[in-house]
Amino acid sequence: MPESVYIHIPFCKSKCKYCSFVSIVKTGFIEDYISALIREIENNYSGETLKTLYFGGGTPSLLSVEFVKKIMNNFNISSQTEITFEINPDDAEPDYLKWLRDVGINRLSFGVQTFDDKILDLIGRRHNSKQVLKAIEAAKKAGFENLSVDLIYGLPEQTLETLEKDLETIKALDIQHVSTYGLKIEEPSYFYYHPIDVPDADIQADMYLGINNYLENIGFKRYEISNFARAGFESKHNLNYWNNNEYYGFGAAAHGYKDGIRYSNTENLEEYIKNPLKHLTEYLVTTNEKLEEEIFLGFRREKGINIEEMNKKFDIDFESKYQNILTKYMPKYLIKTDIGYKFTLDGVLLSNNILADFID
Repeated sequence: MPESVYIHIPFCKSKCKYCSFVSIVKTGFIEDYISALIREIENNYSGETLKTLYFGGGTPSLLSVEFVKKIMNNFNISSQTEITFEINPDDAEPDYLKWLRDVGINRLSFGVQTFDDKILDLIGRRHNSKQVLKAIEAAKKAGFENLSVDLIYGLPEQTLETLEKDLETIKALDIQHVSTYGLKIEEPSYFYYHPIDVPDADIQADMYLGINNYLENIGFKRYEISNFARAGFESKHNLNYWNNNEYYGFGAAAHGYKDGIRYSNTENLEEYIKNPLKHLTEYLVTTNEKLEEEIFLGFRREKGINIEEMNKKFDIDFESKYQNILTKYMPKYLIKTDIGYKFTLDGVLLSNNILADFID
């Protein structure tokens, strides 16, 4: 049974220009949405003691603490449960942070993206770099000891030099976790319809390598393609995804995986509020698809895949089945480990192409 829960809060005060996620600038619907969300939880959650609970969005920090507490009261939570809350720096008022800590939130993920004020304005973020610094300091004063920031590379007008300044700021913040993503301009984002110059693929690759080297030199370890953590601060919730374990997804546009079935909810806010118990899609994952998912997700982890576990789980001989692919990419892009195989750093840069070869 799932021991992780994802809660989607789709509301935003405004839409960032690069954002293609499901987010809605209709905050007047929040109360009705929370009522629908709790109906969905009550009808689907089976009472497991959770290992992780994650509030994502959208902008969860638009919720009052009363609503956060009302949602959390529906779950069995222990002192060991990792409870992550995504928060915008401009919402991180000291009292709000203290209240979040008091209701049980123990991990914050700040949507920073960059510390360059000019670029922040260009991409439509509502905060500035000073607000980030104040927010992180306030979070520490409120008692949070597990803090993460999101960093985007490949942004318009971003250079290797401005990115290095971002990394220097991260070093000074003394936080525990960094998630970093290359900019992807996809429909229906503002930039998709209003194109803007961004660093090309080669420069983005250099940016990723620069991030990797800098963070590892200051005590972070890359444990997944896009994620770096100090020892003991890896995101348990995200590891649950990459280990291909099941999880609940609650809320409009949420996805879940339970009893071998992957499901999704409608992205339409009013439809969801009207009937939160109906999944938009339900799909029973086949054995071969599970194998492909194990490979795809496993290779994203720094430790790579465990072939003994995979052989036992799927009754295969991994090295025989994929001999041609392994030969094609070793040793420059794939290397053998004590338990199986993993990407080299060069392999990470070509990961999508390599993984595509493993998919029938």
